[in-house]
Amino acid sequence: MRLRQVAQHADNLDRAAAWYSALLGVPPTARFDPPGLLFFDLDGVRLLLEPGAPSAMLYLEVGDVAAAVERLRASSPVVSEPHVIFRHDDDTLGPAGHDEVQAFVTDPEGNTVGLIGFRRIPEEPAPA
Repeated sequence: MRLRQVAQHADNLDRAAAWYSALLGVPPTARFDPPGLLFFDLDGVRLLLEPGAPSAMLYLEVGDVAAAVERLRASSPVVSEPHVIFRHDDDTLGPAGHDEVQAFVTDPEGNTVGLIGFRRIPEEPAPA
């Protein structure tokens, strides 16, 4: 089984298209008006933005969480600044040897969006 599509509430598709394009760094892959459906491709998973969808909690991986927050700060309320939430000692939930950094922002449609990034844990110097 594989996740194929996630839907997110968006009343204003033009505003949502601009914001998600800026965050994701890509334009929408498709738009259908009517009925009012906007799609982005997230590595083979479709992100559907539409007025009839309920609000979902999306967690999107970005290359640099702090840089993404700074890019969005002028247009999006920051709910939670970037912070380490977990150290990955093995590959169970993320890459071993990395800290997982998360931050949360609010998109223009009022949905909270989590941003996730991974930062290599510095190696400890060898004892002298």
